[in-house]
Amino acid sequence: MSKVEKYNPYQEMLQVLDLAAEKLGFSLNDYNTLRYPERELKVAVPVEMDDGTLKVYTGYRIQHCSSRGPCKGGIRFHPNVDLDEVKALSAWMTWKCAVVNIPYGGAKGGIEVDPSLLSTRELSRLTRRYTAAILPLLGPERDIPAPDVNTDARIMGWIMDTYSMFKGYAVPGVVTGKPIEIGGSLGRKEATGRGVSIVTDEIAFRAGIPLQKARIAVQGFGNVGGTASRLFYEKGYNVVAVSDVNVGLYNEKGLNIQEIEKYQKINKTLSGYTAKGVCEITNEELLCLDVDILVPAAMENQITKDIAVNIKAKVIVEGANGPTTTEADEILNEKGVIVVPDILANAGGVVVSYFEWVQNLQAIFWDEHEVYAMLKKIMIRSFDEVYGLAKESDVSLRVAAYMVALDRVVKAKKIRGIFP
Repeated sequence: MSKVEKYNPYQEMLQVLDLAAEKLGFSLNDYNTLRYPERELKVAVPVEMDDGTLKVYTGYRIQHCSSRGPCKGGIRFHPNVDLDEVKALSAWMTWKCAVVNIPYGGAKGGIEVDPSLLSTRELSRLTRRYTAAILPLLGPERDIPAPDVNTDARIMGWIMDTYSMFKGYAVPGVVTGKPIEIGGSLGRKEATGRGVSIVTDEIAFRAGIPLQKARIAVQGFGNVGGTASRLFYEKGYNVVAVSDVNVGLYNEKGLNIQEIEKYQKINKTLSGYTAKGVCEITNEELLCLDVDILVPAAMENQITKDIAVNIKAKVIVEGANGPTTTEADEILNEKGVIVVPDILANAGGVVVSYFEWVQNLQAIFWDEHEVYAMLKKIMIRSFDEVYGLAKESDVSLRVAAYMVALDRVVKAKKIRGIFP
C-alpha cells in the first residue's frame, strides 16, 4: 500500500473541515472553495554538488487561501515531503491563522530532500535555487515563508537575501524566523514551544490537573518539543519522557531537561544519554506511557488508531502539525481524552511571525517582554474562544477550533465575493 493510499493528510483535513461546516450549519456552497488550494506550484530544483555532479530535487509551494491577507507558512526540507502533505500543511496554516485571528491566509512549502546529507554550500545552493523557482509567488504582501522541519534562521536568511538580490534592495519582510541581525524578531525561535506551554497551562487548569504534580511526556526534542520541555522544567513540572527521531528517554521520577539539552547540543542526538534512573524507550512506547499530559511535537501521523487504543494520557496537546489521524481522534474522543488541536496549540510560531512581519514593515522593533506578553494575550484569548465554543456546541476542541477558523474565513470570502 502506498503512502498516499494509506494516509492522505489532505483528505484527513477535509473530513474535519466538513464536520465543522456541518456544525456551523454551512452549505457546501458556503465553503466549497476552501476545499481546494488557490495555487499549487511544483518545481524542479537542480543543484551542483560539491563533487561536480548535478542532482535535481523536487520542491513545492502551495497557497491555500488568501482571503484574510497574505499567505503565510513554513518551508520544510524532508525526504518524505510530497504534494498531499504540503497541501494539508497549507490548509492547516489557513485555519491556524484564522483561529488566532491574525490577518494571514495559509501557505506551505517543501523540498523532498534529506538536508543532513548536504554540505553547507550544497544546502545554500538548494535553498537559493528553490527560492528563485518560487519567486513569482513570494513577497511581503503576497506570501511570507518561515522555518519548519529541518529549516532554520540561517536558511531564512538565504531566502531573504536571494529575494532581495532579485529586487535590488533589502526586503526583510519577505520571510520570518530569520536572524535578529537582518530583521528577525526576539522570541521567534522559542515562540511555538512557548505557545504550547501557555496552552498546556490553560487546558490543565480547565481539566483539573495540578501541573506541579502532573507527569508530562514530550515526543520530539527539536525546536518545538525541546523548548516546551525546557519551559515545563523551568516551571517545576515533571517531564518524565522526551524523544527525538532515534530514541526516547524515560525516568518515572522526572528528567533533567537542562542536562539533556546540553547533551543534545553537543551530540546532535539523544542516543547514548545516560543518567541515574533514565532508560531508553521507543517513540511508540513514549506515546503510550501512563502520563497526565502528552505533547506530540514531532511529525504528522504519529498517533494512529493502533496507538490511540493504548493512549493513557488524560490530555494531549498537539505541538506538531497533524500528529493525530482522524480514526485515532475518534477513538480518543470515545475514551474521553482531551485533545488540544494543532491549529490552536502550536500557533505561537505564526503569531510571533506576524509580530516579526509587522516590525519589518514598520521598522520598529520590540523587546522580548513585549513579544511574550502579546503572544500570551493572543494564545489565551484564542484558547478561551475555542474552549467556550466547544462547551457551548458540545463538540471536541478540534472541531470547535475549526468552527472558529472556518467561520472567520467564510465571512471574509463572502464579504469579498467571487471574482469576476
